[in-house]
Amino acid sequence: MPRKAYFSMSEMIRVTLPDGSAREVARGTTPAEIAADIGPGLAKAALAAKVDGEVRDILRPLDADTNLALITSRDEADALELVRHDYAHILAEAVQALWPGTQITFGPATEDGFYYDVKAPESRDPFSMDDLPAIEEKMREIIRADKPLIREVWTREDLISRWEHLGETFKAEWAKDLPEFEDLTVYWSGDPNGPDGETAWMDMCRGPHLASTGKVDPQAFKLMRVAGAYWRGDQRNAQLTRIYGTGWLNKKQLDAHLHKLEEAAKRDHRKLGREMDLFHLQEEAHGSVFWHPHGYIVWRELEAYMRRAIDGAGYKEVKTPQVMDARQWEQSGHWGKYRENMFVIPDEVPNIEDEGPLVSDAAEWMALKPMNCPAHVLIFRQGIKSYRDLPLRIYENGCCHRNEPHGALHGLMRVRQFTQDDAHIFCREDQIIDEVQDFCALADRIYKDFGFSYAIKLALRPDKRFGSEEMWDLSEAELRDAVVRAGLATDDYGWEELPGEGAFYAPKLEWHLTDAIGRTWQVGTIQSDRVLPERLDASYIAEDGERHRPIMLHRAIFGSYERFIGILIEHFAGRFPTWLAPVQAVVATIVSDADDYAKDAVAQLQAAGIRVESDLRNEKINYKVREHSLAKVPYLLVVGKREAEEGTVAVRTLGQDGQRIMPLAEAIAMLKGEATPPDLRAA
Repeated sequence: MPRKAYFSMSEMIRVTLPDGSAREVARGTTPAEIAADIGPGLAKAALAAKVDGEVRDILRPLDADTNLALITSRDEADALELVRHDYAHILAEAVQALWPGTQITFGPATEDGFYYDVKAPESRDPFSMDDLPAIEEKMREIIRADKPLIREVWTREDLISRWEHLGETFKAEWAKDLPEFEDLTVYWSGDPNGPDGETAWMDMCRGPHLASTGKVDPQAFKLMRVAGAYWRGDQRNAQLTRIYGTGWLNKKQLDAHLHKLEEAAKRDHRKLGREMDLFHLQEEAHGSVFWHPHGYIVWRELEAYMRRAIDGAGYKEVKTPQVMDARQWEQSGHWGKYRENMFVIPDEVPNIEDEGPLVSDAAEWMALKPMNCPAHVLIFRQGIKSYRDLPLRIYENGCCHRNEPHGALHGLMRVRQFTQDDAHIFCREDQIIDEVQDFCALADRIYKDFGFSYAIKLALRPDKRFGSEEMWDLSEAELRDAVVRAGLATDDYGWEELPGEGAFYAPKLEWHLTDAIGRTWQVGTIQSDRVLPERLDASYIAEDGERHRPIMLHRAIFGSYERFIGILIEHFAGRFPTWLAPVQAVVATIVSDADDYAKDAVAQLQAAGIRVESDLRNEKINYKVREHSLAKVPYLLVVGKREAEEGTVAVRTLGQDGQRIMPLAEAIAMLKGEATPPDLRAA
């Protein structure tokens, strides 16, 4: 049975509001009553409350002096979390109403919606996409009924008994695993003690929730898909159906999100990669990329661009081994923290019959490198370093391997083999802030060259970490100070601090890029590390003649070439700026009489450094235009008999209607300017 809280209404408590004003109210007063006392508009708009920073139900009584803030739809992050949580519960209620005997498990809010894992009754097949329209309609019926959402506190034993009585084996198991003697909260959809108590629906949940089902918009959600899932994520357990939905505060937000999804599908780098013949993936090398000639041109342009950038910033490029002794990884700390994601040689594999052992019993454990930093420390340790040698900036286009789970792999965005634009700056304490500021300036220039805006965030110490508290205090303060001095720790740059999200060895600054359709991608980082130099015994001779540890700044801008190219494909929807495009121009003929002129035009364009192809096929020009537009070629130079006679070309620009007639020499000059990488144009 539920436990109720009783308050003496004669006792008064002090409630302090965000504007600093305070109210004396009776103990047991709800935030909803305070909102109503402030005004009818706020009473209608208030969705929930923050009580001493904790989000709570607006109808949950206050029992002590508190700081109170009322949450409305203007507090979008909190409001979305609440409505998505409610949508998840309404989804589960709808499924059980439509198909009695369905078992429910759990269903959280997600980044853009919600899901709920359910087990279909034995009498029917698992739920499918065909069931979603009926579930959506039932959800809207529950929302329009405006059923109150009522919080109760139950004992663990009573709740387990309730779940077992209802045949909810998953919920009963979950409740049994919760701490003993801990009271648990449940939420009713509908009043179990009211006239419609028989239709009230209950779920075990910490909350919070809105006051009633009618507080969410029945037109602001959509069920998206179904997928298989295992109870508690363990494939040894029962298989469930996960029903995904997206939920928002209003229909306008939903429509904008669905439009973004539609646009994202058009921009999917895997789809465009096939259409543009850039790369492919296949099972024979699952998690690694087969780059085709056109795709590798993009890679090479990026590589050349980055080399010019790092050469100009005083970096020294190196190349380090792919495989290193496991003892090196153990000393660095990666063996203990990262072993499950590493490819180890020899792995534990059976012998193949009639072919002898695959590995020698005497072989030493080795590992493919998942990152470059330990190898760069080993380079630093070659020879005695003086304080005059610092800062030493070591750069590598380093190929790394990480044993990502099969289900986590995603096109170019998450692979097992990748190449980082990786560098490590070994510097003295007094050089850290200047080096971080210089990196901020370099990253800013590079991201702007690609048309990205960005936000900067500071990821702070995680719970599990190496190093002392003093070390972390110092490292975090240095990164923060550098961003402040660079003028980037402002709302304009989305400055935010992220507690607990640093690496196990260092805090880090993160660059979050915003693409053309508003999605964000975490790409660049710089980390201030005092742990690895200590663990790997890196040192230099300081001005006092003693050995000192350098600070090691880990930094990347692209992050990985694979993922950055994937982001660029989607950002530009395949329409790369001319300097990056694999084919920058095609000279296409209208009639065969212009073939010789077209060949001469191609030769002149190639001599000017333009990546150009000819299309002399006996096809209609509209067919050629359509085909090269689908291939995302920036410029199509159309020539016929007249153009051949006049020495001109008809220039068609990708994404624009019509054409411009101009002399061939003028077209070459225009293309040469656009084909020049942005960092070389000023020169």
